[in-house]
Amino acid sequence: MPDIDSNNWHEAMKSKMDSMGSNQVWTLIDPPKCVKPVGCKWVYKRKLGADGKVTAFKARLVAKGYTQPLEVDFEETYSPVAMAKCIWILLATTA
Repeated sequence: MPDIDSNNWHEAMKSKMDSMGSNQVWTLIDPPKCVKPVGCKWVYKRKLGADGKVTAFKARLVAKGYTQPLEVDFEETYSPVAMAKCIWILLATTA
């Protein structure tokens, strides 16, 4: 990392990894042979105070979403939910 603040960035990454480890964010497993895992990368940001000086160095680990297969909607879920009114009407008509 050819930055004069590289020690601060390494400390921010170490802090984030320690935090994720203590919160048990993930469990390491061997992926199935037919699956290619989605990669990840670090995103860095300097947090500035009101006076414009750097107050903190933030590091985030993000997934590379652009490596997902095309035409597959991972956001689409189907979860039928009945309204309480409908259930009461159904129970009233059958009673």
